[in-house]
Amino acid sequence: MKILLLTQWFDPEPTFKGLLFAQALREEGHEVEVLTGFPNYPGGKVYEGYKISAYQKDIVDGITIHRAPLYPSHDGSAVKRILNYTSFAISTFFIGLIKTRNIDVIYSYHPPLTTSLSALLLGFFKRVPFVVDIQDLWPETLSATGMLRNQRALSIVGKVCDFVYKRAAKIIVLSPGFKSRIESRGISKDKIEIIYNWCNESALNNFESSEIRLPSNGNLNIVFAGNLGLAQGLPAIVDTAEILQKNSIEVNIVLLGDGVAKEDAIRDADEKLLKNIFFLPRVSMQQVGGILAQADMLLVHLTNNELFNITIPSRTQASLAMGKPIVMGVSGDAADLINRSNAGVTCEPNNSISLADAIIKLAELTECQRIEMGENGRNYYYEELSLEIGVKKFTRIFKDVI
Repeated sequence: MKILLLTQWFDPEPTFKGLLFAQALREEGHEVEVLTGFPNYPGGKVYEGYKISAYQKDIVDGITIHRAPLYPSHDGSAVKRILNYTSFAISTFFIGLIKTRNIDVIYSYHPPLTTSLSALLLGFFKRVPFVVDIQDLWPETLSATGMLRNQRALSIVGKVCDFVYKRAAKIIVLSPGFKSRIESRGISKDKIEIIYNWCNESALNNFESSEIRLPSNGNLNIVFAGNLGLAQGLPAIVDTAEILQKNSIEVNIVLLGDGVAKEDAIRDADEKLLKNIFFLPRVSMQQVGGILAQADMLLVHLTNNELFNITIPSRTQASLAMGKPIVMGVSGDAADLINRSNAGVTCEPNNSISLADAIIKLAELTECQRIEMGENGRNYYYEELSLEIGVKKFTRIFKDVI
């Protein structure tokens, strides 16, 4: 079986379904090619060593990567973002039409929606089925993030989504909540399959050493690693640190990473004279595993938003795979995973009192109990959510649609 992976983001860009996915499919005995753009995410600037041209063919570990031109941009400008998305869709359609041969199935990573439009057209002209992997619900996410506010435009995006979904051979979603939401749009439930995301297992398990170290003041360390943006609810986390400090709870909250909300959080912590919250700089994915391995507990947290109830943040899988007990500050499907695996405790999102109570609950366990809880999570990850499990499910679906 020859599979074409059509995705706007691919290595060396950070992505869930990139080179590791392609390599794993090939190891299952399939021929894999990739159709993508020139790397520019997340900064919106083309990576060093690349230059946008009409076409570029790369061979990485024996996998052919077709690169199509696009307008590079990932800033807050809606116009520039639209140009980025549409230029990619148009160029990949023509490059795919000309450069790809003997494809059996097209896999399309969504978002953006325009990638699936390109897959739809390619599938039509090459007479092959396409499968859509939905990682973001459009137009809901566009509205929630403020990227698009015009109700008429949002309605048009919704109709285009429905048009694509109804013509896809299969739709992959990352959670039960996503499946229910897609079904509510009139899509047959038989067409929708749930495949949980996996994490970068090799990077976490074979990590590079880092000069970054967790605090060694005798307290337990709970680590939040990743983007420190508005959606992560940093004000509630800082307030939680204040509650822990006032109650003499010997736990440090460590925030590892960068983002638009970081400076305000640092200022807030300084004003509260907090001695138990630490802000560490962003490190590469290859170094994250070493820092998480030093932690006593891991934190996953988002603000309280209806969309987040059906979302499973990517750090959830990484936290499970690390074998550390987890405090899950996200409701819905993400909390269900933690409860089902007995890998930690859950709390209300964006609620500092609830979050503090959850941290205290883990801190009061014995070290052996925390280790057992972490092992529960690791075992659950490798039995239910791992790359190997996910690829086998994808392979079955690809075979079913051709």
